[in-house]
Amino acid sequence: MTSIDATDRAILRELTIDGRLSNVELASRVGLTPAPCLRRVRRLEESGVIAGYRARLDPVASGREFCVYVLVQITMTSREVVEQFEEKVASYEEVTEMRRVYGEIDYVIRVDVADSNAFERFQTEKMYPLPGVHRMVSHPTMKAVKSND
Repeated sequence: MTSIDATDRAILRELTIDGRLSNVELASRVGLTPAPCLRRVRRLEESGVIAGYRARLDPVASGREFCVYVLVQITMTSREVVEQFEEKVASYEEVTEMRRVYGEIDYVIRVDVADSNAFERFQTEKMYPLPGVHRMVSHPTMKAVKSND
């Protein structure tokens, strides 16, 4: 496990905000010269602390402004049912996050689509036919107060 100090945390915070910062700009923001800053970033990448870089998409511009959290309870008749359910749902383009959770429900699934009609199609055509689904409750969101997307 990699030891992370205050400078590493500052680097991670800056890269979380803007992963496209140049090394020179990043070094300036965290109070380092470029060479040691680059060594730290590479160490964080090689150790897996930084798992990758990605683009953040604007929900409106990308046509996915309707965000719904779907709570799913499945009938766990076998390990195969669970694995098939997870594999199938995770393959859907509309599903941007899927978590198996403890408690009364089994999964919290984030679905990002264009609008309520698109969500209805997704639910009717993709979720309802899945074997093992016992119950689904959908929660359309009003706004993102905080998001790491």
